[in-house]
Amino acid sequence: MPKSKIRLVRPERGAAAKAPVRGPMAVNKAPSSAKKTSRSEAVRLAAEVERLQAELAAARAQVAQLEARADIDASLEIMNRRGFERELRRALAYVRRYGTTAALIYLDLDNFKPVNDRHGHAAGDRVLKAVASTLLRTVRESDVVSRLGGDEFGILLWNIGTAPAAAKAMELEAAIAATKVRLGSATVSVGASAGSATFEAGDMPADVIARADAAMYARKRAGQPQGKIEIKSFRRRTS
Repeated sequence: MPKSKIRLVRPERGAAAKAPVRGPMAVNKAPSSAKKTSRSEAVRLAAEVERLQAELAAARAQVAQLEARADIDASLEIMNRRGFERELRRALAYVRRYGTTAALIYLDLDNFKPVNDRHGHAAGDRVLKAVASTLLRTVRESDVVSRLGGDEFGILLWNIGTAPAAAKAMELEAAIAATKVRLGSATVSVGASAGSATFEAGDMPADVIARADAAMYARKRAGQPQGKIEIKSFRRRTS
């Protein structure tokens, strides 16, 4: 049998040159697209961060507003007991540090319950608002008026001694007794008993409140309850 011949095929010299070569545009196409995607993603993230920062600022403002309102009596628009006790603590610390004077007046309304019983709680709220307005008009802007609960009020007076504080308590009693509230055909007024206590060295808030409260009850026991309900007839004028 004839021997089979094995033929070796050598690669052509120009074979390497025939392989496809990518041009510059083809090589840079993928990186350019990636840069555009990265840039748009950065813009999107920046916008998202800006939006979240705005929402955070709005939430903080709302929390601050709610915290401020937490110290305010919703019906009378004056400080409630929580806000008053905070101001009392600050006042005591200020007096201890700088040696100034201050006093607390504890005030309780007289004959307020008959107003609620006869005219309802809405009428009682109108009387309380009138009393709060009277108190605010009768003290200085630097003083603090608050509703301690029900028909009890606390007034924090700055830079005042024992005798002037007691005189101010009596002045507030007279101002409230002179306050008239018209409810339909009735004119309503209430009285008040007020006791004062000046700050003393080493006082805690409970100490001042207890002394002013005791002075108020002593005043209530000693004085005659003020306030009354007058029934009047209001006729329309005819021309």
